[in-house]
Amino acid sequence: MPLAPSLMELLARARADLRMGVPVVLTGGEGGVLMLAAETGAPERLAEMLARGAPDLVLTARRAETLKARAYDGDVARVVLPKGADIGWVLAIADPKDDLSAPMKGPLATRREGNAALHRLAITLAKSARLLPAALVMPLESPEALARDERLTLIDGNEAAPWLLALANLDHVVSARVPLRAAENARLHIFRPEDGSDEHYAIEIGRPDRAAPVLARLHSACFTGDLLGSLKCDCGPQLNAALAKMGQEGSGVLLYLNQEGRGIGLANKMRAYALQDQGFDTVEANHRLGFEDDERDFRLGAEILRKMGFGAVRLLTNNPAKIAMMERCGIAVSERVPLKVGENPFNEAYLATKAAKSGHLL
Repeated sequence: MPLAPSLMELLARARADLRMGVPVVLTGGEGGVLMLAAETGAPERLAEMLARGAPDLVLTARRAETLKARAYDGDVARVVLPKGADIGWVLAIADPKDDLSAPMKGPLATRREGNAALHRLAITLAKSARLLPAALVMPLESPEALARDERLTLIDGNEAAPWLLALANLDHVVSARVPLRAAENARLHIFRPEDGSDEHYAIEIGRPDRAAPVLARLHSACFTGDLLGSLKCDCGPQLNAALAKMGQEGSGVLLYLNQEGRGIGLANKMRAYALQDQGFDTVEANHRLGFEDDERDFRLGAEILRKMGFGAVRLLTNNPAKIAMMERCGIAVSERVPLKVGENPFNEAYLATKAAKSGHLL
């Protein structure tokens, strides 16, 4: 294997750089751009960008809609920085936490000419780094030279876009017996994506027959619900009820997928919670942040089941999207097993929104 990092490894490096506030260089077509994540950008780095050119603040169409900014590129909007804009202005546009207390943020001018492919890639990278989906993006005449001279990570956008949409290969690292309160005959399997992203887990109860549909649940990590016992969601009760049912039946598989906050990460989930405190429902909060209703990738669950030797499931879920994705990925769903637990006065509105806007069967 060559010593130079592969594209997959460069993307992992780029995500780490962005989280630390280090810019990256993206190339594609006839040119390239310098990208700095809005959330972690420092005043000095923005000043350096402004000294070298004219960066735009790239937002998703969801965030642009909240700000009444035209998204001429469909799913992204390229906002022109006004004269005198500083990092405080950038954060005020990117982060909706003060939208209600300081609503006058416009009018915002957005670009409509030129190719937005690298701007779109910048948003995808910011999301994959679990940052706010907003980035400062500036055109470069000599992107390779800048990356070399400043020792910045260089990403070929034409090659990277398919990689970011594809599912990284999952390696089974190890498994061991872990007796649980719900089932003493449990084993924990660890799966590690080759792209360096978060590991995912499978809790296997008993020795399920690989030739028959297995009782299964795709459970997305919820730090607040699973660990803290938060009453704002039904995640903790669903986790415990699913394991208890598998223990009662003597077999099953619970996939614990590290996709916190419907795939937006814990920090952004807390931002969404803060917006809910201002009166927005869970879907509206995600949109104001610039995310879609649900950013999770349930292909992960199908791939882990396949690697464990399962081809059919009895799926413990209230979410039709999980069933549809299992079927599309070749995992047959012989039965939907309802999992209606955990409703309380603190999450009634949240559950009602999931039913009304996300199609959950509650």
